Amino acid sequence: MALPFISLQDVTKSFVGQKGRTSTAIANFSLDMERGDFLCLLGPSGCGKTTVLGMLAGFEQPTAGEILLDGKPVRGPARDRGVVFQGEDSLYPWLTALDNIAFGPRMSGRPTREWRARSLEFLNMVGLSGQGDKYPSELSGGMKQRIQIARALANEPKMLLMDEPFGALDAQTRSIMQQELRRIWLATNTSILFITHDVDEAIILGSKIGVMTAGPGGTLKGIVPVNLAGDRNRKDPAYTEIYSTVHDMIREEVAKASRVSAGAAA
Repeated sequence: MALPFISLQDVTKSFVGQKGRTSTAIANFSLDMERGDFLCLLGPSGCGKTTVLGMLAGFEQPTAGEILLDGKPVRGPARDRGVVFQGEDSLYPWLTALDNIAFGPRMSGRPTREWRARSLEFLNMVGLSGQGDKYPSELSGGMKQRIQIARALANEPKMLLMDEPFGALDAQTRSIMQQELRRIWLATNTSILFITHDVDEAIILGSKIGVMTAGPGGTLKGIVPVNLAGDRNRKDPAYTEIYSTVHDMIREEVAKASRVSAGAAA
């Protein structure tokens, strides 16, 4: 039996605070992803979504359990996982857009002609042909996010990890970026884990939606497949059904968290 491409097996992550108290961000979290999946991970605030992404990226190690990529343990950051953050300040301000994209391939020691051609390819892929000579200060928020995505893809990762990358964008730009990201995913078949709070965004983008339980000590509540063909239309009854399922799952967890908080305060 073939192993899943990504496997988190009974993963728990705890942190020790300044006063020596231990808090558990996620507990007994298990998740499998297949190659080419676009998984959107949702859940109430504080459930541990970003902790899951951080451990997959290798920024943190689990307290218990194991994380495997292609059957090998994840022990730290590596080129096989590209990370795209929400903020616009992760680009190098002293480098042009093209040089930001080229940074990884250039540092890998590839010949100049090869890394430059590769970088131009991804600049064009994210719809910024002719913008390569501009510096980050000359780019809009949406353009900076496109450069972040292109920079991550230029390293030819097996997986993209995206932590609410469109959260700070205005509604119109966000909608454009969602369509662009889906187009890029369909063209590259790169596996993606995408953190979001927005149910609509998850349905528009994902092939699967993972819903987490309320934190602290959040875990995976369930996986909802997104079996929608072609353009994803909010008027489609199947779209409405998926939205209702995911929304109800999250609402249950928010209600549980509210009851726990009320009980603790009593």
